[in-house]
Amino acid sequence: MTPRDDSPAETASKSGNPAKQKTIKEQRAEQRTAKVEAFKKEQARKRRNKRIGIGAAIVGGVAVVALLVTSIVLTIPKNATYEAGGSGAKIEGVETFQNSNTHVETAVDYPQTPPAGGDHNPAWLNCGIYTEVQQSENAVHSLEHGAIWVTYDPSISDEELELLKEKLPSTYVILSPFEELPTPIVLSGWDVQLQVEDASDERITEFFEEYWKSENVPEPGALCTGAVEGPGKA
Repeated sequence: MTPRDDSPAETASKSGNPAKQKTIKEQRAEQRTAKVEAFKKEQARKRRNKRIGIGAAIVGGVAVVALLVTSIVLTIPKNATYEAGGSGAKIEGVETFQNSNTHVETAVDYPQTPPAGGDHNPAWLNCGIYTEVQQSENAVHSLEHGAIWVTYDPSISDEELELLKEKLPSTYVILSPFEELPTPIVLSGWDVQLQVEDASDERITEFFEEYWKSENVPEPGALCTGAVEGPGKA
C-alpha cells in the first residue's frame, strides 16, 4: 500500500493559504458592491447629461425668444418725428382760412371739406388712428390744440394707407376716413389745409414740419387725449 502524504507542505500547496481564501458569501457581497457602484455611476452620468440637455434647451430657448423679440422690434413701423411748430415756410398748395372759434353743442355746417377750424364741440376727439368716420365737431376741437387731422377717401388702397401711416407722428395726429373728399388725401390743421393725390407726395411731411403742434392755434399745447374716443379706434 502506498503511504499517504498528509504533510502540512503538501496540504498548503493544494488548497492555498486559508487566510487569503474568500468565502462565496464574501465574493457575492463584493459583486453586489461593484454593481451598486456601477449603477450609481450610470445614474450620475444620466443626471449630468440631463442637466446639460436642460441647460442647452434653456440657452436655445432664450436665443429663440431674443430672435423673435428682435424681429418684432425691427418689423414694428416707427413713427415719423417732427419738430413742434414751424419756421413760416411756404408750401405749395396749402390753403389758409379765417374760421370762427366757439364751443357749441349743435352740429356745424363747415365751409371747408373736411373742416379746417371753426366752431366745435366742447369735447375734443382723442388723437390716434381710426378706421371709421369721425364726428367733425370733436375733431375740429383737436385742431384747436395743435393736432393735424389726416383724412382719406375710404377707397384708397391698403398700400397707400400704410404709406400714409408711416408719415404720421406718434401724437397730436388724427387719421380717419372721410366721405366725399376733394382729393384722395387731405391734411388739415387749424385754418390751414393741403389736398394731395397720393401718400408719396413729399408735401405731406412738409405740412407736418410746418403746422404740427403749431403755436398759431387758439390753444397750443392743450391735451389731445382724455376726451372723446371715437368709433373704430385702432
